Amino acid sequence: MTRKTRIHELDALRGFAVGGIMLVNTWQHVSVKKAHPVALDWFVEAFFQSRFYPIFSLLFGISFLLFLQGNSRWALLSRLFWLYLLGVLQHQFYEGEVLTDYAFYGALVLLPATFLPPGLPVLLLGAVGVGWALLPAVGGGSLLIPGLFLVGMGLWQLRPSRSLLLPGFAVTALAGVLLTMAWSATGEWTLYSVAALAGAASYVLGLLLVLRPWLSAVLEPLGKMALTNYVSGTAVIVLALPLLEADPTRWSVVALAALTLVAQALFSRWWLARFRYGPLEWIWRCLTWFRPVPNRLKSIRDQNRPLPDPGVP
Repeated sequence: MTRKTRIHELDALRGFAVGGIMLVNTWQHVSVKKAHPVALDWFVEAFFQSRFYPIFSLLFGISFLLFLQGNSRWALLSRLFWLYLLGVLQHQFYEGEVLTDYAFYGALVLLPATFLPPGLPVLLLGAVGVGWALLPAVGGGSLLIPGLFLVGMGLWQLRPSRSLLLPGFAVTALAGVLLTMAWSATGEWTLYSVAALAGAASYVLGLLLVLRPWLSAVLEPLGKMALTNYVSGTAVIVLALPLLEADPTRWSVVALAALTLVAQALFSRWWLARFRYGPLEWIWRCLTWFRPVPNRLKSIRDQNRPLPDPGVP
């Protein structure tokens, strides 16, 4: 498989995660304020909650390596610094944002990991980090992120065979179902966290198994503009919150998430036909390099300039 094909798959996975996070974030804004749960709450918590940020974390670890190809570690620090500031700004509207965590743990864990022998040492260190975060005394949550970063980095360095996709999907899907049933019966937090990680793994492997050009064409634009879509999705949720809170069934959560994702998919496709980067992605790159970065596709071709930071999704 060519490197270009793998990049397309990463964009599709990132777009898939954008969709899941939009649904979960919308639900979280409403469900935490409701005293009486409904059936939809259990469904979202059992099959969506905590399943998508692990995917994003794995992809972030991979993107870190891709950016490092042809760019310095100082550029990486600059990139993380501006991501942190954007997260601080978003935190004013959504306390559950993860951009600050990604920037902080990226500098704390991913940057030093680039000095380690690639492959298995990085993967094992990530597995240890995830295991540590799952300990009841630790509490998991955002503390899972640094370990997942390293797992993503290690997997990209090792390049596992695609022949492992089907057996990997079968094992993780079965484990996810059994662990979710056990959590539903016991309410045990550790069981839930492991079930969520197994579910995230099965979603990734399952999507890679069924991914076809038509599906990739829908998901890739969402993934290429993941930052823009994540932040704009938060804005939509905040603006629609009074309407969401007025619906006791919570089905408005599903409707809003679906409509937002359709609009974002259409806009992302339209935008990327004219520009190389999404709006926030372009601003992020300009801030990283402290200079304007060519973005309009026609302008880039006409000027015959080399494209900046090639290969970064």
